[in-house]
Amino acid sequence: MDIAKKITELRELVGENRTEFSLHTGIPVRTLEDWESGRRTPPSYIPRLLEYQLKYEELIKDSK
Repeated sequence: MDIAKKITELRELVGENRTEFSLHTGIPVRTLEDWESGRRTPPSYIPRLLEYQLKYEELIKDSK
């Protein structure tokens, strides 16, 4: 799976639009737009970091 598709998949997995995901992750909206459209390519570790963040947040939520 390419990086743009993975980032889009992660965003949609949490049910957020780009603006919400931007606020959630701290990544500027314009950067997300560029990554998802393929205009720019993020470093290969970015999808992994996002996935770890989302899993961590889910674990924390489940433990409460």
